[in-house]
Amino acid sequence: MKHFTISELIHSDTAVKRRIWNGATREVEDNLIALVGAVLDPVRERWGKPIAVTSGYRSAELNRIVGGVATSQHLKGEAADICAANPKETARLGRLIVQMGSYDQVIFEYSNADCTEAEWIHVSWKRVGTNRRQILRLLKGSKRYEQISI
Repeated sequence: MKHFTISELIHSDTAVKRRIWNGATREVEDNLIALVGAVLDPVRERWGKPIAVTSGYRSAELNRIVGGVATSQHLKGEAADICAANPKETARLGRLIVQMGSYDQVIFEYSNADCTEAEWIHVSWKRVGTNRRQILRLLKGSKRYEQISI
């Protein structure tokens, strides 16, 4: 883990504000280490600039409070929401992850129709099991994820 830490991947301002325990189990930590090793560190090396983690692991209580789905990979430490300097750069970051090819899901969150802008990128990696290599988008103002190809 060269560019990311477990503490930044389990940190949540919402958890701190609401006094929610958001500690990780050994299995969650192992999943986060795998996510960093397979996806986050390699993309950060290629990107050459800082990448902000806005959400990593979430406890069940935290996930519920932030409106995450019950099957969210954040609950297992298999996902992180990341962003770059602005929505255009964030979309470019998502495209780079797709190009590099090591991911379970890449979701362009609150994107425009052609995914040239995104508020953040949800990226996941399964340490155990098959990685689906799905590319999805959630358009601004929509509640439905759409599978796309890039």
